[in-house]
Amino acid sequence: MNDISWDFYRTFLAVLRLGSLSAAARELGLTQPTVGRHIDALEQAVGYQLFTRSQQGLLPTEPALAMQPYAENLANTTAAMQRLASREIGAVKGTVRISASEVIGVEILPAILAALQDEHPGLELELSLSDSLEDLLRRESDIAVRMTSPAQDALVTRHIGEIPLGLFAHRRYLDRHGYPQDPDDLATHRLIGFDRRTAFVRAAADRIRMTSPAFPDIENIRWSYRADNNLAQLAAIRGAVGIGICQVGIARRDPDLVRVLPDVFGLPLDTWIAMHENLKSSPRWRVTFDALVKGMLDYVRGSRI
Repeated sequence: MNDISWDFYRTFLAVLRLGSLSAAARELGLTQPTVGRHIDALEQAVGYQLFTRSQQGLLPTEPALAMQPYAENLANTTAAMQRLASREIGAVKGTVRISASEVIGVEILPAILAALQDEHPGLELELSLSDSLEDLLRRESDIAVRMTSPAQDALVTRHIGEIPLGLFAHRRYLDRHGYPQDPDDLATHRLIGFDRRTAFVRAAADRIRMTSPAFPDIENIRWSYRADNNLAQLAAIRGAVGIGICQVGIARRDPDLVRVLPDVFGLPLDTWIAMHENLKSSPRWRVTFDALVKGMLDYVRGSRI
């Protein structure tokens, strides 16, 4: 077991994810026989069959599924070591992996990161965009832009402040359907919202009850247009589908997006920048962290003007 090559685990994860030797070979840049030899060698080493053939491809056995999280941890650690090894002492160069929500990553970060790479051309940036939280302690990412206070120890954090959210609609939609004057009027409008009650939606509902008591409970609203993706909801607002929730700073960039019932609905989105404390002395992570802090602070301040 001590002599098992990391390459075998890397191949194992690719087959597990893609479901075939040929697809794994294409992704890894190997031949299909080589992928097959890796899986055979790993099965001999662990003493279990890891995959069975079916019409749907290669299906993982119970031992394979039990091994999966450990192999994924090994992959994350290897990626972090490669990022660490790519740096030169004192030089701002190498790879930094940033995690953020989809809306922040698509709408806000590009301008911040473009300026950062203009200043430091040797810096390579990876973006992991998801509304789930990546684990900084396990080094799934180096730096995170989070919409909740980090609960983990051993992190360097900076509180950015609250990003205000409001109700917005495109001018074309309001011209066709009218402007709601009070919360009751929303019942006659198309509302853009979530297709399922996730932990984020439940937390947002609790905040809205505190900050906007006159607004209907979002957990009980019958959304006319539902999407499980915040970018899809934003696109629907811009496409004049209906009325939805949008960051004030993003909406202000488009003069055709009109805020609706500003005195009735408002939701502050608390924002933090965090990274593992072991990275704070490295130039590339430090300058990236500082650039994100400055850029996000500017965005939050601009959202309040």
